Amino acid sequence: MAASKRSRVNWQGYIPAITTPFIDEDTLDEKGVGLLLEWLVDQGMHGLVLAGTTGEWTSMTREERARLFTVAGEQMGKRVPLIAGCSSFTARETIAYAQHAGQCGFEGVLITPPPYVRPGPDEIVAFYEEVGAAIDLPICVYNWPPGTGIDMPLELLRRLAEIDAVVAIKQSTPRFTHFAETFFALREQVRVFGFPMDELGLTMLRVHGGDGTMGAGGVLGRNQTGFYDKLWAGDIDGARECGLKDRVLMEEWYTPELVGRFGSGPAILKAALDAMGLPGGTVRKPLLGVSEADRESIAETLRKLDMM
Repeated sequence: MAASKRSRVNWQGYIPAITTPFIDEDTLDEKGVGLLLEWLVDQGMHGLVLAGTTGEWTSMTREERARLFTVAGEQMGKRVPLIAGCSSFTARETIAYAQHAGQCGFEGVLITPPPYVRPGPDEIVAFYEEVGAAIDLPICVYNWPPGTGIDMPLELLRRLAEIDAVVAIKQSTPRFTHFAETFFALREQVRVFGFPMDELGLTMLRVHGGDGTMGAGGVLGRNQTGFYDKLWAGDIDGARECGLKDRVLMEEWYTPELVGRFGSGPAILKAALDAMGLPGGTVRKPLLGVSEADRESIAETLRKLDMM
């Protein structure tokens, strides 16, 4: 595959995997989806991932996920790149989601290996090859060890990067050394997302370049997009200041393994959105909302970061 394959997409910067508003256990909050999308675009997001891990794809019906893509596509058009979370347990399901996302105007798909069953390397390669051959949208491979039980090694990621449809990797390993080896080995071939917005990430981006971060939720708004906007404008101190705010959130709300400290990631981020007067809402079972005490801890972080 040509080294210029990464140039097929213009994805870069801060692209959050956003939450999915629900009215109750059984109802997608379409109005809430629209309000949240508008706020995120107003905050300068460089793209949006819908129905990712943070979007609770695991508890949505097929019809709901398809409807979410329809609503987002109709509202957003081409205002920002939209990437559809199409992870599922089978290639057949993933292909169906991806084909619908394409019809809705999405620019690409984000896909993990099938969770729970822990497929081996050859099975993972075959899965992505089957999906890639059946869809028109470019693929971002999602390495998400907490959700799949697999931290895909570099040798496997090299094989996946050779698949023609694969143009990017969301490298969400908790091991920074693994992210770095992925970036340096594959950056000329595919886009690599996962830069921490700290001094280490800032230094790598300044010296070596890089594509961006597909972060959770985008709840800090321009404090997160500003890390890249200011970096690109040459305002290194400004980028550093934005990155420090993101680091506070990551350290106070998540463990080093990228697992939520107060419950699930979606529950934490929805509590944050609620605190800011934005559409957060309930999480779906088996996930539970955070306690009142933890809601106060989340709000305290937001006050510290001048988000309330």
